[in-house]
Amino acid sequence: MKLAGGTAALGLAAVGALHAVWTFSPWPLASRADFARTVVGVAEADAPGPGLTAAVAAALGTAGFLVAAQAGLAPRVLPTRLGTLATWAIAGGLLLRGGAGLATSALAKPTDYTRWDLVAYSPLCLTLGALTAYIATSATKQGQP
Repeated sequence: MKLAGGTAALGLAAVGALHAVWTFSPWPLASRADFARTVVGVAEADAPGPGLTAAVAAALGTAGFLVAAQAGLAPRVLPTRLGTLATWAIAGGLLLRGGAGLATSALAKPTDYTRWDLVAYSPLCLTLGALTAYIATSATKQGQP
């Protein structure tokens, strides 16, 4: 359980850190327009602003910490039942994003975004979601509500 929890927590934290970078930089792309088209799948004018991107970064970082805590790798800050519920919610959100991304991108007109969504974004969400669901299931089997 610790390996799965560490992997999921590290993955969530890394994606959160990347979102934090994106609040002020289009890295690794050359421009905000390229970034919006490739990473978000919208025109630059429709791309989320720094505030929303920072909120996503904070949510991903928090999710990483909660998963680590559920796996016994970080101190628990929530009551056991609420920690388990939060872990299930994180898993559900990731699995929903991954599954919906695969379905919609597979059916959509090919673009830079849909290609990346099919090969990277959605599979990463599904992987992190599956690891997180494993943590939630393992915690439940070990007698944690």
